[in-house]
Amino acid sequence: MPATILIVDDEKNTREGLGLALEEEYEVYMASGADEAFNLMEAETFDVILTDLRMAGKSGLKVIDRAITLPNRPICIMMTAYGNVETAVESMRRGAFDFLTKPVSLEKLEILIKRALQSRWIEAENVVLHERLDKKYSFDGIVGNSPGLSDVLDKVKLVAPSKATVLLEGETGTGKELIAQAIHQNSNRSRQAFVPVHCAALAANLLESELFGHEKGAYTGATERRVGRFESADGGTLFLDEIGEIDASTQVKLLRFLETRSFERLGSSKPVKVDVRLVCATNRNLSEMAKRGEFREDLLYRLNVVTIILPPLRERPEDLPVLLNHYINYFAVENELPSIQLSEGAVKVLCDYRWPGNIRELRNFCENTVVLKRGNEVTEYDLDPKYQNVKETAADPQPLSSSPTLSREENEKRLLRNALIKANGNRTHAAELMGISRRTLHRKLIQWPELDVQN
Repeated sequence: MPATILIVDDEKNTREGLGLALEEEYEVYMASGADEAFNLMEAETFDVILTDLRMAGKSGLKVIDRAITLPNRPICIMMTAYGNVETAVESMRRGAFDFLTKPVSLEKLEILIKRALQSRWIEAENVVLHERLDKKYSFDGIVGNSPGLSDVLDKVKLVAPSKATVLLEGETGTGKELIAQAIHQNSNRSRQAFVPVHCAALAANLLESELFGHEKGAYTGATERRVGRFESADGGTLFLDEIGEIDASTQVKLLRFLETRSFERLGSSKPVKVDVRLVCATNRNLSEMAKRGEFREDLLYRLNVVTIILPPLRERPEDLPVLLNHYINYFAVENELPSIQLSEGAVKVLCDYRWPGNIRELRNFCENTVVLKRGNEVTEYDLDPKYQNVKETAADPQPLSSSPTLSREENEKRLLRNALIKANGNRTHAAELMGISRRTLHRKLIQWPELDVQN
């Protein structure tokens, strides 16, 4: 469908001439003055409005004033024979996209209209993307209703609208970046940048430059000025993941920023002030690190204005069935594959598993299951033996068997069968999966020949 353009000009020859030039590519409407343009704007939706400045009656500035109040705001381009800097500045201040002087060059006009339409398309795409982000990182988009997660979300709702620095603590894979995004998306900074930095992924000598930027010649190889992540996040949120990994020099500069809201690029003594909300995350105990002298105590005090501790998945048993179903369906849609079901037995086995990798491990399991599964149901017999052969430890007690209602022999037979299926009948591989010798596996198959998938 072609873009719609409204031409507003009280000079008939100019109005109709522009209409003829543009009608082959666009759907063109014409108005001889501001009042006629207002009526058309009420009846139709326009992508671009091309208006003269000086007309009998109301001026083109009034056309712009009305246009920018419309629900689907069009791009406005001003034309005038009285081109000067003051007129251009005033029309742009009132909301015009750009400015052309008469007589209008058709070549320049067509280029300008294409730029205007591209700008409108980008603006619309940005609105859609922000809506998707708002939905993805809304509280409704975070899956689970366990007491531990509910407590986290209650704190996020309270802290998100504030300017307070937030420290997220929790094991690897508990979703710290997801919570940081939720804090950003539910703040008044949500239309500005969310800039994540994974501190552990950068060498100490690179991290400082990455965060604060550098001037040309600051060090060997610095051939031009570089803007750091703090400047990129101006007006928005900077998320520093694995904050416990930063070196002493970077800790000092970070402390200075928290105290003064300014920093200096490497190779410069000129302070740069930015408005950045800081959210940090760690899977380490910063208090213990501070006691050992590995982390500045004064920096720790500045960082943990608000501390939110994310519970590991093993402390959220109520959420496991919902999370499994959510990610199974999510990855089926993402990979354009049919959805599959987990049997009650499979869900029970997976709920007994401790998920040491937390949400990250569960996501990987779900994607792997969706991509590799043949058929529409996954049973407990389809699961990797590691999810079933759960051993008891002093720190993390749980039953030796993932299904205490089965006898020991039945459990052993089930695990052996699963290992053979997983290994496609390869006995050596199956023995490795079981953690037993091939000779022992061979004896078991003599005892229970019905389990051998090669039979």
